[in-house]
Amino acid sequence: MAAFLCTSCSSEPAKKTCTDPLGCVDIPATSPVKLGVIQSLSGKVGPLGQEQMRGLELALARRGGKLLDREVSLQVEDTGCQPEGGANAALKIVADPNMVAIFGTTCSGDAATASEIMSKAGFAMISGNNSAPFLTAIGGQRAPKWQAGYFRTAPNEESSGPAAATFAYQKLGIRKAATVNDGDIYTKGLADGFAKRFQELGGTVVLNATVNKQDTNMGPLLTAVKNSKAELVFFPLFQPEGNHLLMQARRDPAMKKTVLMSDGALIEQSFIEAVQDDAVGMYFVGPTPPTKSPAFDKLLDEYRARFKTSPSTFYYVSAFDAAEILFAAIEKVATKEANGVVRIGRTALRDALYATRGHSGISGTLSCNEFGDCAPQRFNVLRLANPDAGVEGLKANVQFTYSPSP
Repeated sequence: MAAFLCTSCSSEPAKKTCTDPLGCVDIPATSPVKLGVIQSLSGKVGPLGQEQMRGLELALARRGGKLLDREVSLQVEDTGCQPEGGANAALKIVADPNMVAIFGTTCSGDAATASEIMSKAGFAMISGNNSAPFLTAIGGQRAPKWQAGYFRTAPNEESSGPAAATFAYQKLGIRKAATVNDGDIYTKGLADGFAKRFQELGGTVVLNATVNKQDTNMGPLLTAVKNSKAELVFFPLFQPEGNHLLMQARRDPAMKKTVLMSDGALIEQSFIEAVQDDAVGMYFVGPTPPTKSPAFDKLLDEYRARFKTSPSTFYYVSAFDAAEILFAAIEKVATKEANGVVRIGRTALRDALYATRGHSGISGTLSCNEFGDCAPQRFNVLRLANPDAGVEGLKANVQFTYSPSP
């Protein structure tokens, strides 16, 4: 009885019960805020993943490396831009009940597998690079791979394929086109979007082909393209498959007049350096870059000062914005208990992210809708004229700008 009475009069505050439907993360007084990071950091897609990491680092640096007055601990997992890599990375991260949220992924195929695991575990995840329509919404409806708690600040490329098709049909006068994908949801989604819009305009898709990741011999594909009489090939592939297709097509005299067009995955300095003059005259469709502003210039200066180089793409900006939106949501919902523990409700965190409206990002004003899309859709078609001008020269050579009707 004496022991019972002593315990009941202890000054130790009683731990409050978590009432959040998805559970709570309780961060002890002396512990860091733990965030999972899922990116593609190896292989040809590695530079894109690196830009995502750098955007996150810049956002943390603005806060002195702290969140909620705590140090931030990152668990970084590399997917290799493979769906199974996304699944394995997500499983590792959600196994830790003290993990607050996930920053990622780089590739959309990884996001499809990672977000399913993340969502079932009650987490929230935000990407600054994923853009496949299948992850969020298509035509104002939930897309096949939509998952609760998934968000992104890269534009939904639902309009990327239509942008390329509209330019090809209306500006280049193309009437027969071929599409090439590599079987994942990103490239297939863009190819399908191109085909649908091109046919609506009156064009004919004479070939819809698929290559495998890691294919190096594009000869059979190019033979099929020639037999189809396609005037244009739209191939939204990554490196190295995109490099092989381009260079082998350029070495085929029968394809000298065939127009070649890809997407934002190849708007990359490493791609231009690898293919050089073979890419002259090639077209690319990608998100309209951020408008120059004092805030943009400030972040660019911070990038150069921190990493001792200039960015190879502008995707670090959408990564920075994704991190800022996540940090703001965490700060909004976190509560501090009497014993110094910081509590974050998982449902509350998701709700705060869905409630994001009018966020003044470096890439523009961001508002997250019920599907997790936070950025407006607007795309440029670019033409490479001078490899020596690099990716900046490419991005400056805008041929056409497309945004869907409101």
